[in-house]
Amino acid sequence: MGWLSLVVWFHLPTGAGLNTVATACFVGLCLLALCPRRWRAVRWARWGAAIYGVVILVGWASLRPSNDRHWAPDVARALRATVSGSNVRLSNVRNFRWTGEETANEAWVTRDYDLDHITAVDLALSYWMGPAIAHTLVSFEFDDGRHLVFSSEIRREEGESFSALGGFVRRFESALVAAEEGDILRVRTNFRGETMHLYRLEMPPEARRALFLGYLEQAAELERKPRFYNTLTSNCTTIVFDLMRKISPGLPSDPRILLSGYLDRYAYDEHGLAPGFSFRELRDRGDITQRARAAGDAEDFSRQIRVGVPGMDGARDGH
Repeated sequence: MGWLSLVVWFHLPTGAGLNTVATACFVGLCLLALCPRRWRAVRWARWGAAIYGVVILVGWASLRPSNDRHWAPDVARALRATVSGSNVRLSNVRNFRWTGEETANEAWVTRDYDLDHITAVDLALSYWMGPAIAHTLVSFEFDDGRHLVFSSEIRREEGESFSALGGFVRRFESALVAAEEGDILRVRTNFRGETMHLYRLEMPPEARRALFLGYLEQAAELERKPRFYNTLTSNCTTIVFDLMRKISPGLPSDPRILLSGYLDRYAYDEHGLAPGFSFRELRDRGDITQRARAAGDAEDFSRQIRVGVPGMDGARDGH
C-alpha cells in the first residue's frame, strides 16, 4: 500500500492538491478493505482497492526514462568522451562558480587528460541527511595538480527538488556528472551546508585507470540508454561499488553499500584506505568541511582542502 501510494503521489499529473486527494482515496480504500467482512462496504472496498492498485501498477510499468526533458542547469548536459590510447578528451565537464545553493555562473568546459598521469583516487562522502546517508563522489588526481570528480546524481527537471521517496518510484532519471572540485565539492560544503569527509584510496595504477574508464563507459551507456535513478539499487554509491567490483571481483556485498554514510568504514575494513592510520584518525583528519569553507573560491581549493588529510599533502603515518 505504501509503495503504491508513492506512485500515485509522485506521478499523477494533476498537481499537489489533487494528488493528495487521489492518494488519500487509495489509502482510505485499502484501510477499509482491511476491516471485518461483515460490513458490505468492505467487499466493495476490496474490489476498488484491487482495481485501483492494478491501474497504478500498469501506469508505473509504462513509465520510460528519457534524455529529452527540460533539465535543471547543473545536470543539463551529458558527459561525452573520446578515448585514444591513454589520451581522453572530455566534453561537458562542469565548472560552475556557485553563488548560492541553487544559483551559479554556469560553465561547461572541455578537458584533456592522460590516464598514465593519474596519481591518486580519492573518495568523498558528503553528509546531508544524518550519519547513515551520504552522497558518494570519486575524485581523480593528476600529476599536474588537476582533479576531476565523478558523481552519479538524479537528473532533475527544471524546478524539481530531490526526494529520496521519489527515487523509489521512477520519479527521476540518472545522470553522471564530471566536474571540477571547486564546483561539485564546494557547492555541497559551502552552500548546501553538508559535512564532507575525504579519503585517499589505496589503488594501483592499473585499477585507477580501469575505474576512470569505467565511469566513461557508464556515461556512454546512459546516453545510449537512459535509466531511472533508484534510491536503493541505482544510486551514487552502488555505481561506485559496481565499478570497483569489476576491478576487484572479490569485494563482498555489505549493508554499508546501501547505508552509504558508513561506506568509509567498509572501505577501511577492506583495506581500501590510506594505510597506517586508525579509522578514527582517517575520519577526523579527513573532515574537510571547514577547510573548504575557508578556501572559498580560491584557485588552489583542492590543495587547501587536503592539508593534513592522511595519505595527502605529506600527512604522516598516525602510528
